[in-house]
Amino acid sequence: MAENITYYVALPFVRNEEGDLVAGEARDYQQANTAIRGARSMAAVNAGAIAFSRTGDPNIGEFQPAQILARFGEISDQVE
Repeated sequence: MAENITYYVALPFVRNEEGDLVAGEARDYQQANTAIRGARSMAAVNAGAIAFSRTGDPNIGEFQPAQILARFGEISDQVE
């Protein structure tokens, strides 16, 4: 029986030495609104950040595509 769980994540984007936007260290949250606040805070000290959620069954490693909840600042072109 599938046990779907939703994870809420904030992910900052930073500029590397070449000036390219790269993902920083993600942080997990228990609720969507706190992930959004976390992303907003991350964007204040980094190039940008996103908040997103993923739902799936961690026991079998199957997840639905991530759903973007919010975007702040500069975001990598690869984020969709």
